[in-house]
Amino acid sequence: MLRIWLLLALGLASGAVGAADLSEIYRLAKQNDPVFASAQEAYKAGLEKLPQGRAALLPTVSLNANTRQNDIDSNLSGSKNYQSQGFGLSLTQPLFRMQNLETYEQGKLQAMLAEQQLKLAEQQLILRVAQAYFDVLQAEDNLAAAQAERQAYAEQLAQAKRSFEVGTATIVDAHNAQASHDVAYANELKAQNDLEVKRRALEKLLNAPAPQLARLGEQAKVARPEPDDMDAWVKQAESNGLSVAQAQTALEIARREADKQREGHYPTLDLAASYSDNRNAAVGTVTGVDVKSTVLGLEFNLPLYQGGATSSKVREALANQAKARYDLDNARRQAVLDARQAYLGVISGKAQIAALEQAVVSSQAQLDSSKLGLEVGVRTRVDVLNAQQQLYANERQLSAARYQTLIAGLQLRLSAGGLAEADVQAINGLLKD
Repeated sequence: MLRIWLLLALGLASGAVGAADLSEIYRLAKQNDPVFASAQEAYKAGLEKLPQGRAALLPTVSLNANTRQNDIDSNLSGSKNYQSQGFGLSLTQPLFRMQNLETYEQGKLQAMLAEQQLKLAEQQLILRVAQAYFDVLQAEDNLAAAQAERQAYAEQLAQAKRSFEVGTATIVDAHNAQASHDVAYANELKAQNDLEVKRRALEKLLNAPAPQLARLGEQAKVARPEPDDMDAWVKQAESNGLSVAQAQTALEIARREADKQREGHYPTLDLAASYSDNRNAAVGTVTGVDVKSTVLGLEFNLPLYQGGATSSKVREALANQAKARYDLDNARRQAVLDARQAYLGVISGKAQIAALEQAVVSSQAQLDSSKLGLEVGVRTRVDVLNAQQQLYANERQLSAARYQTLIAGLQLRLSAGGLAEADVQAINGLLKD
């Protein structure tokens, strides 16, 4: 078993009142997401393929009954009017029907396929919820940075206007400050709109207003994948990936379908039994007739020619089998690609996080130095604004790198078929109020 790669470092478990963590959001989504609900119903429908296939091996029993008014006009016996009633009971038990055996085996495979599809839908739900969750957090970070940036430009604009009024700055400086402020305000509006869209996307999963979300702790760390070997993850994806498993099952269903269509040329043998009771009312001087019949026997059927339909169905099934084989090959290649991309996403993400953490420290030091330089007259307000912009940009990139690395870790687990609720709990260990 592969261990969960997400390790708890310095973050505290989320316990915020009014702030929902990833586990709570996942539970809500699992109850309300229409995509997952659809997958559950598809699973229930798929399970019915097994009893349907089994039914082809079991006997069929039917009951029929009739009542009739008979009007007969004959040149020999004249006109007769009488009533007749009857009923019959029949039973057929297949003894040799190769196609029915294949249908039963296909039913078992189709039930297995339904289970695999439900497992994949559940794992994909975890990924979709995490993506929506972190998209909201990233949008909140972007909005906070945009608001801080606009506030800084508002202060610069106010200062430029005061300086122009006292004659220490030109009208060009005031116009430049106004233009920068307007751009910052436009960026803030864009960030607000983006946050609104991301929250609505989360609400679509929950079918409810999105609550306040717990955030990543500032000291939260993400460990390297375990095992720390890309080839090991690739092998896991090829052997355990749910998409690969589904393609393998689909290929086996297609193979059995080809066999079933070939067996359309085979003879069939059934055990047949029937009982009937037919009664005719009396007609004139003729007393009523009561006929009872019991039949038990074997029925043999050998198809000789059906207009070429059976041969055509065989060719169709063989083509679908070849298609399923190519689909399996593509699923394996895609699983390898997904595993490699996700693994590299975690590794490069960790490197980016480390670099950006240092960049934030350096940007903060630059901003502090610029503010001090402004006080002593060796730096301008523009220098301070530039330093602030750089700090905001590095902080946004850092938060984005953290979220993307966490998502890459979940994608890695999904590619190997091992994404589970335990991974959600591991991320919760990195969240705080």
